[in-house]
Amino acid sequence: MKPNGTSLNVKANGIELDEMIGDEHISTSIDTPMRADAFELSDDEKILKIEHHFSEIMKTMGLDLEDDSLSGTPRRVAKMYVQEVFSGLNPANKPRVALFENKYQYNEMLLEKNITVHSFCEHHFVPIIGVAQVAYIANGKVVGLSKINRLVQYFAKRPQVQERLTVQIAEELKKVLDTEDVAVVIDARHMCVSLRGIEDQSSSTITSSYHGKFKTQSVKDEFLKYAQ
Repeated sequence: MKPNGTSLNVKANGIELDEMIGDEHISTSIDTPMRADAFELSDDEKILKIEHHFSEIMKTMGLDLEDDSLSGTPRRVAKMYVQEVFSGLNPANKPRVALFENKYQYNEMLLEKNITVHSFCEHHFVPIIGVAQVAYIANGKVVGLSKINRLVQYFAKRPQVQERLTVQIAEELKKVLDTEDVAVVIDARHMCVSLRGIEDQSSSTITSSYHGKFKTQSVKDEFLKYAQ
């Protein structure tokens, strides 16, 4: 980064590094990159700042913010960013997950299938849309089914790279359930692929994270059969 805050366009083999990272969907961290002062501003303060800056973006593109259709757009976008699509950045929004005794003594695989994934690519801030297959084998405790969906949504509601999202969901479930026996597969379409760049309308990306018994081929095969 240059001292004035603008991008430093380092080149590798003649290609600007920032473009190369974005087009190749490279993730730089397992954790979502966050500044130390990320939560010093309140949500209302963040909305005001984003509203101002998004107004400037629209003006720079030549849009007339005096038009009735556009005048409220900067605030709508700001509220959407803070309160909805990026609400997973704030740990205060992390869902509380209660565990229950496994009174049924159910010790087989539990699969929550086709969980909706709506996220945003951190390289271009356009949508990632797909489904997640999440499974675990209980280690004495079980979790309410809706909590699995809520955890997926929590980690999806932030700027993401699909590989990181997959790992974050798996690691959180391992911690919550106190078991290594967790599997996560995500199949998603990236609008940064279909709307720009290569403009491929039909491809999707599949990522997986297998742990514990799910690394065993027979268990993995069972999971994939159910997840079809």
